[in-house]
Amino acid sequence: MANELRGGNGQEVERTGGELILQVEGLKKYYPVRGGVLGGKIGDVRAVDGVSFTMKRGETLGLVGESGCGKSTLGRTVMRLEDPTDGRVLFEGQDLATASRQEVFQVRREIQMIFQDPYSSLNPRMTVGEIVREPLVVHRLGTREEQLERVRHLFEVVGLEGRMIHRYPHEFSGGQRQRIGVARALALDPQLVIADEPVSALDVSVQSQVLNLLAGLQRELGLTYLFISHDLSVVEYISDSIAIMYLGRIVEKGPVRRVFDMPTHPYTRGLLKAIPQPDPRKRRDAVPLTGEAPSPVSPPPGCPFHPRCPFAVPECREAMPPLDLVQGSSEVPGEEHLAACIRKDEI
Repeated sequence: MANELRGGNGQEVERTGGELILQVEGLKKYYPVRGGVLGGKIGDVRAVDGVSFTMKRGETLGLVGESGCGKSTLGRTVMRLEDPTDGRVLFEGQDLATASRQEVFQVRREIQMIFQDPYSSLNPRMTVGEIVREPLVVHRLGTREEQLERVRHLFEVVGLEGRMIHRYPHEFSGGQRQRIGVARALALDPQLVIADEPVSALDVSVQSQVLNLLAGLQRELGLTYLFISHDLSVVEYISDSIAIMYLGRIVEKGPVRRVFDMPTHPYTRGLLKAIPQPDPRKRRDAVPLTGEAPSPVSPPPGCPFHPRCPFAVPECREAMPPLDLVQGSSEVPGEEHLAACIRKDEI
């Protein structure tokens, strides 16, 4: 369905759903490790190691994994806050991985980010109105009066009062601060919003309010979300599809309902087992995770999960399994159920 919006410059824009908006192909982000007497390079931290996925306009893709799996780095690299080591990031056909600074600056109007910590992500020396107005100033959109009117409108959109724009961040609660972060992300009327753990620092009751706000904004404005979280319950609520990351790679991806009801990769099964479930009739039959994730500096050969996998066989130590279609799943692009496990069709 088309959605008509009024952007920060006062122009009417139209968005349609269904077509691809983001294509990530073989994306890598390595950080050099230095040591020795001369401080030379001795290795790489493979934070993101060959990730590929696509997103349709208007959908929410939930990106899940343990701390240190590379999911936040992936989000920052997609937005070009981090320069990729290799791979492509196609936003509406334009490769952001090789784009110039000026081209990235222009695309930033279309891709915005909601940060994890609502306390450190807001400048304490600026009023919240100045914080939300800043993107409009940087991109030179509208007069000062038009910008302030836009800011007041955004405050009302996210559930705050327009008269609050002259206050400072310390005068707001954590949930209110995150609403201000959402308002700042919406200031330029973006198409894609990367939400990096947007509710993890909030109380549970406040989490639900912010999640409902994000869901409502998506329906009203036709937004596309890349929703990064370690909380599977949150991702299950807000996402259309889900991608599970482990040690810099996606090991399972598919429609959220199918992945939750028919988890295929042993890592996904372990994550689901860890979700607290008070009703014993609904507890999942899965093997819990044991051990700790290997170092991204020296990942194990073959499947990176095999040292912790209860289903591992000798072949798992020999070759990296590709992300392939799970037997019996849909072959419709964007709706496939994929898993990176050589035993995916038997366990």
